Amino acid sequence: MSSDVKENKKGTIAVSLTNYLDSGCIVAGASGLTLWAQEFGLDSFAVGLLGAVSANAFGSAIGALIGGHLADKYGRKFIYTYNMLVYILGVAIIMLSMNFTMLLVGFLITGLSVGAGVPASWTYISEMANPKIRARNIGISQFAWSCGPAIIFTLGILVSPLGLLGNRLLFLSLLIVALVAWNLQRKLDESKDWEAEQAKIKASGAKQAHPIKNAFSNLVNVKSILFLVGVYMFWNLVAGAMGFFMPFVYETVGGLTNTQANMLQAVLWILTAAGTYFGFAKFGDRVSHRFLFFIGAAMAVASWIVLTYVGMSWVGLWTFVILWGISAGIGAQAFYALWSTELFPTQYRGGVQGIMFFLVRGSAGIWSIIFPVILANLGFTVAGTIMIVLLAISLLIGVIWTPNTRGRTLDDITKERYGNLDQTTAVKSVAALKESD
Repeated sequence: MSSDVKENKKGTIAVSLTNYLDSGCIVAGASGLTLWAQEFGLDSFAVGLLGAVSANAFGSAIGALIGGHLADKYGRKFIYTYNMLVYILGVAIIMLSMNFTMLLVGFLITGLSVGAGVPASWTYISEMANPKIRARNIGISQFAWSCGPAIIFTLGILVSPLGLLGNRLLFLSLLIVALVAWNLQRKLDESKDWEAEQAKIKASGAKQAHPIKNAFSNLVNVKSILFLVGVYMFWNLVAGAMGFFMPFVYETVGGLTNTQANMLQAVLWILTAAGTYFGFAKFGDRVSHRFLFFIGAAMAVASWIVLTYVGMSWVGLWTFVILWGISAGIGAQAFYALWSTELFPTQYRGGVQGIMFFLVRGSAGIWSIIFPVILANLGFTVAGTIMIVLLAISLLIGVIWTPNTRGRTLDDITKERYGNLDQTTAVKSVAALKESD
């Protein structure tokens, strides 16, 4: 095995730990909300505020805007040198919280760190990968993301007799993994694509534009953003609500105990991890993206049809868990992680991802406020039907406008999408426009 291949595998694994820590802190936070509320006497507004600033919503949304821009301006390695230290600070504050203020600050810092790391992680993995195995490497990162909830839910069941101390221990486990991740990530080499792009920018004498300006600088970018946000946002509205409220739905609508609800979620995430590894990672570079995306999206729609209209008998629940669990492994998030790194030039790949992630996680934060209101006032059938519609929209957008990127280099994709106006020429054009102003 060549040294380049070994280094690529090492980098993929090191960066993938960011995804594990992302999903892990969301689940750890959600599973302990009731316990924290009892400990500090929190009302519904305070609990909602914790969710709003967390890694599941606005905290990560804002962090992505910041981190994506920094990854383009200072490099992917810059994020890996410092961001994990911010994460460690956040989970340490949560773990040691003695009052609501400490808890809120911890949730916010952790959320910002998670958001800052996501655009850099997907970008780095994609840029460092051989085009023939790019989907596999992205799939490994998504496998790590799926392992987060699976492991944290399982640990949560084991430490549940300890009450709030058990939840503090969950955050301690995340802190330990974060220390390992930081030690690995700070030793990574810089992305060769980013270094080459910076050399072009320096040679042109141009100043790098802000990612928001770049994102909407031409019709190709706008179409790509609309496509990717459409695929990911509508799916994530369902997935985000599930991540935060599904145990509550199981218990209030299905009449399950807390242990039964957590068991279902643990199995669901184990199936998601398996679907990601044995589905997306194994076949994402070998079969049609349109076909594979359709299979995953159709299974997601079918799962919610079963849960909504068949009901929450054990047969219905297990059918739902199996269908959704596997579909989430080969569905919208994995393809979004891949396509979002392929459809934009290196110059602002991270920044545009940050903007899109901000839109997606921000919308999830708003939906997290609306969904329980619909559930309480209109019932689960109405809420479930809305979920089905959202998933169907994501399916249609992804299947109709699937991009032709499989097996191709990032440079080749960029040249096809942006014509003869390569990245160096684009930079010079921006500089010329500035001089004429």
